[in-house]
Amino acid sequence: MNNLQGRNVVVVGTQWGDEGKGKLVDWLTESAQGVVRFQGGHNAGHTLVINGVKTALHLIPSGVMRAGVKCYIGNGVVLSVPKLLEEIAGLEKAGVEVRSRLRVSEACPLILPYHVALDVGREAAKEKAGTAKIGTTGRGIGPAYEDKVARRALRVQDLKYPERFATKLRENLALHNEILVNILGAAPVDFDTTYNEAMGYAKELLPMVADVSRELNDAHAAGANLLFEGAQGTLLDVDHGTYPFVTSSNCVAGNAAAGSGVGPGMLHYILGITKAYCTRVGGGPFPTELDWETPGTPGYHMSTVGAEKGVTTGRSRRCGWFDAALLKRSAQVNGLSGLCITKLDVLDGLKELLLCTGYELDGETIDILPMGADEIARCKPIYEVIPGWTQTTVGVTEMDKLPATARRYLARIAEVTGVPVHVVSTSPDRDHTILLHNPFAARAFGLAQGMHLNP
Repeated sequence: MNNLQGRNVVVVGTQWGDEGKGKLVDWLTESAQGVVRFQGGHNAGHTLVINGVKTALHLIPSGVMRAGVKCYIGNGVVLSVPKLLEEIAGLEKAGVEVRSRLRVSEACPLILPYHVALDVGREAAKEKAGTAKIGTTGRGIGPAYEDKVARRALRVQDLKYPERFATKLRENLALHNEILVNILGAAPVDFDTTYNEAMGYAKELLPMVADVSRELNDAHAAGANLLFEGAQGTLLDVDHGTYPFVTSSNCVAGNAAAGSGVGPGMLHYILGITKAYCTRVGGGPFPTELDWETPGTPGYHMSTVGAEKGVTTGRSRRCGWFDAALLKRSAQVNGLSGLCITKLDVLDGLKELLLCTGYELDGETIDILPMGADEIARCKPIYEVIPGWTQTTVGVTEMDKLPATARRYLARIAEVTGVPVHVVSTSPDRDHTILLHNPFAARAFGLAQGMHLNP
């Protein structure tokens, strides 16, 4: 694709994560020359299914499965280097060339063993005290972001200077071991073990380290199309999600700029990835949650047919009806240009579907998700009933081949949320995708709003 100036697309999850972003990033990478991960850590997971073969990624952008595409890990990511190298080794074993195409920002904060110990220790203390756990993955993500904000993080660039790294590590261990031992009752983290491990993997990582901000701006100026890949989902955003049951970073589209070092003007189109129903992993309020453990119920159907288990942890995902009022909040904070509806095929066989259009909250009717967990927990969903369909939608790649009731369901989502449907996914496979409007096409920019799907 030859452009005078590159076109850039941001892919964000609009619910609580697990919406199927990985497949869409991989699929859209056909039109991109670079893919950027801009936040989160290896607490996120994307599963790709290509020609029936599953690949799970946690740090490396999903576009790595496309030969020749450059992959960038931006400064907004907190990095576990051992996990990154493990992921690279797995891809190389499968015949995917990674190292010459992967660029890691030198400004990424490092996740170190004491971050993991703090994460696990805090969740255990909450459980012991009988208070609600946040439901973290126990991988050190939150404590690593805390160190970043407190301006004491060890960053990738510190690996270049062993003496500087050692000095900062001693200071951090003095602080964190005090908490681990005297407050959480956990074992201290050893300096020598941590330092030697870091210096050992530094030699392997440093050849892939770069000024990612500079490289992205240069690529854009040269006409490259860039795809910015978010982790988790909007309702897990530390500012705009169901606080405090959220992740530790900003998952919204605006952070694609801050988390990678490009200007907001370089973000041309925002694609919101949205499951045809809702799921959530871990604690926190979920207004449309169903009984997903009893056979014969719609929630059990979603859980089993949709294989709803977390990629990173293997935890079962809670399941519920589609929440359009929730999506209105996501559309507002992300500035969505269009929607991609995933897992439509999971709803095959349900006689009727419920779609949440708003809530009753403290005696009032509202049409958008409120801010904060306490208010959301008191929301009672207001539903409208939509007929289901019995025909299979698995693998359908043309809109007019979908059942009329499925098209009506998609149209109603677009109507209630105010965001047009531009892409529909009908299975995890890369090619089982209905394209109504290409986010990289010139006409998608500035014209997306107001274009809705006709049933």
